[in-house]
Amino acid sequence: MAKKEVNTDLWVNDILKEANIKLTAQGCDIIEIDNALKTASKNGTGNVGFPEYCGVVKDFVIVIEDKPTIDKQVKFDENGILDMDVKSIKDYALNGAYFYAKHILENTNYKKAIAFGISGNEKNHIIKPIYLDGREYYMDLPEVESFIQFNSENIDEYYIREILKEDTDEEKTTAEIINDAKELHEYLRNYGNLKDTDKPLVVSGILLALREMEFKNFSIDQLNGDSEKTDGLKIYNAIEDNLKRSQVSPETKKDKLLSQFALIKDTVVLNEINPILGKTPLKYYTEYLYQKLYKTIRYNKTAEDYLGRFYGEFMSYSGGDGQSLGIVLTPKHICSLFCDLIDLNENDIVLDPCCGTAGFLVSAMHHMTSKTSNPDLIRKIKREQLHGFELQPYMFTIATTNMILRGDGKSNLICDDFLAQDPNKIQLKGATVGMMNPPYSMGKVSPEKCELSFVEHLLDSLTTDARCIVIVPQSAMTGKNGYEKAIKKNIYKKHTLEGVITLNTDTFHGVGTNPCIAIFTAHVPHNKNKICKFINFENDGFVVQKHRGLVETEIAKDKKQHLLDVWNDRIESSTKFCVKTTVEDDDEWLHSFYYFNDEIPTEDDFEKTMADYLTFEFSMVMQNRDYLFKGGDHNELE
Repeated sequence: MAKKEVNTDLWVNDILKEANIKLTAQGCDIIEIDNALKTASKNGTGNVGFPEYCGVVKDFVIVIEDKPTIDKQVKFDENGILDMDVKSIKDYALNGAYFYAKHILENTNYKKAIAFGISGNEKNHIIKPIYLDGREYYMDLPEVESFIQFNSENIDEYYIREILKEDTDEEKTTAEIINDAKELHEYLRNYGNLKDTDKPLVVSGILLALREMEFKNFSIDQLNGDSEKTDGLKIYNAIEDNLKRSQVSPETKKDKLLSQFALIKDTVVLNEINPILGKTPLKYYTEYLYQKLYKTIRYNKTAEDYLGRFYGEFMSYSGGDGQSLGIVLTPKHICSLFCDLIDLNENDIVLDPCCGTAGFLVSAMHHMTSKTSNPDLIRKIKREQLHGFELQPYMFTIATTNMILRGDGKSNLICDDFLAQDPNKIQLKGATVGMMNPPYSMGKVSPEKCELSFVEHLLDSLTTDARCIVIVPQSAMTGKNGYEKAIKKNIYKKHTLEGVITLNTDTFHGVGTNPCIAIFTAHVPHNKNKICKFINFENDGFVVQKHRGLVETEIAKDKKQHLLDVWNDRIESSTKFCVKTTVEDDDEWLHSFYYFNDEIPTEDDFEKTMADYLTFEFSMVMQNRDYLFKGGDHNELE
């Protein structure tokens, strides 16, 4: 038992280090708390007593008690609250943690504490926090898998969201963006009479014009004021100047962008004074975007794809999900997860061959530039290390604008069909990372355009040993037909599958796709002895809320950290979460295919199962259906 206790202590210490939390073992290096613990005996003698770990993060006291087996996690009394008799405090993790945390608050000037009861081991465990603030009793909190939410960077957000039950500043900002997008959509519809595909072009064009306005240091009135030129022509000219300033090349690319933006100067209703507004719709939109969106996009340092989020909102308000336009936009948390899973660094060259609104490239840009303070390298990342293809001209225009607004300088995007490109030529870009969300369901019309065709073409277009990460429907990993089975076999021959992560079925809320993430190493044939990881990440901490869509809950950071820890072999996991196995090309590359239950049933599990069975049998006997338990023929009931 002693060895098991030591192993649990060491494992807890490791996950504390992983979260960058420093606590003291068997005591506390904070004198006030250490003095309080000198009278914290569990036996009630008034002598010294120490939890396994104790310390302070910001103004929160953190107390941890651990036990080596899950059956020693917690004991409740007959009222369903923590039992505080001496034996329960000594024998059960959460009871002991609560005892020490309560004692510290009563004997120090600290006002807030989070107590953790931890039981089990690295593979099978429970990590349960409760919150205390000196009131009569504790507040129950959800179980977690790591301490990432409780380090100095995240604990205030956790407190606001989970304990105070309030929106964080980021959530408030997101809610405001959604509301602004809805409002702007109404204005675009009511005063501009625009098609769905035209709305984001007007928005992105005005944003480029506002960027030019900033460079030239003149006001909105100067951009949109009375003159012989229409508002649309002024905005169009400002867009053209900004594309030149951003060094968009070649000339044909700039012309393609300008041809998309021509609707701003050519649409009559946009350039006529609206009697309700007292100005042209274009001027009204420009003023609105300047106040509501431009400042946020221009100065925001996070990986939020604001323009892409606006586009997604436009589609939802139009009564569609974008599928009719061939669009499945990638949520920003998936873009960020991509960067973490393949450990993107500042020297990588990234290729997204189906870039949409450039969500992956924007996220990659922020991720890479955050790893260096060298201004020359940051400039190089933005100018030379981010590449993309987009087939649809209006989407290409939005993506290019999105990148320009984030200072990429050149915007290495190409408006063309990726599948039509020679992978040997694309290899010359030297891409060390491929990221992709390919078009879905196109294989139903043209088998050669199925999701796996895009995956194979991307792998062939990368450099040797490049990391490739894609999000595709789960069905793509099974091989639905002979054509897809042949592609899987070909990928297996030429490239290495690292693993597949099954995602939350609501990841693409409203689209009806069950997605997964697949990760490969390019141009290294799959070794039949290679151990791959297949992970069930359906419980990712994101839920669908009415009027808000898919939103992040307080446990999302914890779930993501657990995923990354398992993926990078920092911790072990039960097969319920991750199966490690060799694979064949004709396997279904999904967690559900390889899963087996490796959890040993406890005596309590056995007793419950037997009780359930006996209850069922008794019920059948009482209904004269005891023949269910007999072999051979039986007479049907009358």
